[in-house]
Amino acid sequence: MASLKDLRNRIASVKATQKITKAMQMVAAAKLRRAQEAAEAARPYAERMDRVMANLATGMAGRDDAPKLLAGTGSDKVQLVIVATADRGLCGGFNSSISRLARQHINRLIGEGKEVKILTVGRKGRDILKRDFAARIVKSYEFTGLRQIGFAQAEEISKTVLDMFEAGEFDVATLFYSKFVNVVSQVPTAQQLIPASLPEGAAGVDLGGAVYEYEPEESEILKELLPRNLSVQIFRALLENVAGEYGAKMSAMDNATRNAGDMIKKLNITYNRSRQAQITKELIEIISGAEAL
Repeated sequence: MASLKDLRNRIASVKATQKITKAMQMVAAAKLRRAQEAAEAARPYAERMDRVMANLATGMAGRDDAPKLLAGTGSDKVQLVIVATADRGLCGGFNSSISRLARQHINRLIGEGKEVKILTVGRKGRDILKRDFAARIVKSYEFTGLRQIGFAQAEEISKTVLDMFEAGEFDVATLFYSKFVNVVSQVPTAQQLIPASLPEGAAGVDLGGAVYEYEPEESEILKELLPRNLSVQIFRALLENVAGEYGAKMSAMDNATRNAGDMIKKLNITYNRSRQAQITKELIEIISGAEAL
C-alpha cells in the first residue's frame, strides 16, 4: 500500500493536472465560437461553387476542349490523397477518425492495384499515416506557429496540387477532412477535388434546358475559376477542421477534468482510510505497551 506521503503527492499532482485541463477547456471554448462562425460562413459559397463545377464537368464530358481539371485525364491509375488533420493532439479521436477513413480509402485503392500518393496537412495526420505509408507521402504541411488559418495557406496547398497535376503526377485527387456539426460531433468526410464530381446523394443544378454561355472566352474564365475553386474547397476544409478541433478539444478536456475530479475523490477516500488505519494502529500499540507495563 502506498504511504501517506505518496498519496498526498499523487493528489496534488492530479489537482495540478485538473487545473491544466480546465484551463485548456476554457481556451478551446473561447476560440470555438469564432472558428465555428468562420466554418459556417464558408459553406454556402464553397458548396455552391463545388456543385457548379460538378455540373460543368458533367456537361463537358467527352468534349475534346474540356479542361483536364474539370473533366479529368480519363484515367484513375494514380491517386492523390490529401489528408487534413490538426497539428496538435489532446482533442479526443478527432485526428484518428480522419486518418482512419483515409487509411481505409488508401488500402482499398492499393487493393485495386492503383498507385497512391499522399499529401498531409497537419502534423498529427502525417505521424499517424507515416507508420504504414511513409514511402507514399510526397509532401507535408504544418501550420503550428500560425495564430489563424487563412486563405493564403489554402492557396499554398492548392498550388502544390495544381503543379503536381500539370506535371502528370496523378489523375484523381481526394481530400479528407472533418466536417464540423457541433461540439460533440465531427464527421470525417471525403471529397473528390480533381476531377470535379457531385457529392454523393446531391442533385445537380437544374438549368431548365439552358446552356452555359461564357463572356469572355470559356477557356479564359475556367483558367481562373478552376484553380480558385480548388483553393476554396481546401480553405473550407481547413476551416471545418479548425472548428472541429476546438470542439473535440473542448469535449475531451471537459471529460478529462471530470475524470480528474473523480480520481481526486477516490484518492482522498484512500488517503483518509490509510490515515485512520495508521492512527488506529498507533493507538493499539500505545495501549498494548501500557498494558504490558
